[in-house]
Amino acid sequence: MLQQTQVTTVLPYYARFLAAYPRIEDLAAAPLEDVLGLWAGLGYYARARNFHACAQTVARQGGFPASVAGLRALPGIGPYTANAIGAIAFGLPVLPVDGNIERITARIFALTAPLPRARADIARAAENFMQDKAARAAPGDFAQALFDLGATLCTPRNPTCEICPWRAHCAARAQNIAASLPARAKKPPRPHRDGTAYVLMDAQGDVLLIRRPPHGLLGGMLALPEVPPLHAGWREAGAIQHVFTHFSLNLQVRAARVTALPAGSLRAAAATAPLPSVMRKALDAGRRALDDTP
Repeated sequence: MLQQTQVTTVLPYYARFLAAYPRIEDLAAAPLEDVLGLWAGLGYYARARNFHACAQTVARQGGFPASVAGLRALPGIGPYTANAIGAIAFGLPVLPVDGNIERITARIFALTAPLPRARADIARAAENFMQDKAARAAPGDFAQALFDLGATLCTPRNPTCEICPWRAHCAARAQNIAASLPARAKKPPRPHRDGTAYVLMDAQGDVLLIRRPPHGLLGGMLALPEVPPLHAGWREAGAIQHVFTHFSLNLQVRAARVTALPAGSLRAAAATAPLPSVMRKALDAGRRALDDTP
């Protein structure tokens, strides 16, 4: 959950997941739709699908593998997560290079090439830290110490170099360039897309929904229809904007109320439907428009 998402956002989701799935076996046995429903709003929904698939693999194997190679073979676990689990859970002499450790490494070794191109070189340089006997003796503690160093002293802006325990060994401090590292390449403009979302509600307050295809944008999630589900008196409900990682989206929202939704249609209570954030924005816009309808 903490991949791509801040701790403050994750905490309530984490608590709900632990309550619903206290054991790996519970998560493995749960329907994917239920897992996606609890994940709704966290974004990056491929993580939820991988999370579920990983739990199923671990349950079949009888536990987590205790090697980096075995961890890397699990769904959704890449180099960073494998090293984090390996170091913290199994004491393996590896280093999980997150943004904090990436920043510390770039400064200690004064690596000035910009990210993201320099990422592989920074990761290789960070391996030098693991030559220290103390780091190899307690790799989990060492990783946590670096996380804390980056979060409290070697911060992205205004690093407090004067009290850093590594100040005497920091090449960037010696060159007075610490605050400028790691350098970052200029990002290209984010592409823009347009679409339409249809909010069709019945007299009981249920909304008609669809299930997105299992892969791709919002894969497997509940969503509003992109085409009108039936002929109705559609009301313009304005537009909502949402920013994804790789593009921004403008959705025109149209809303209508009917006595009853089509028989057999997928539906949920509009107020509590487990929707991704972009769909919740669109649904709320549609509900406001319908509430204003005479």
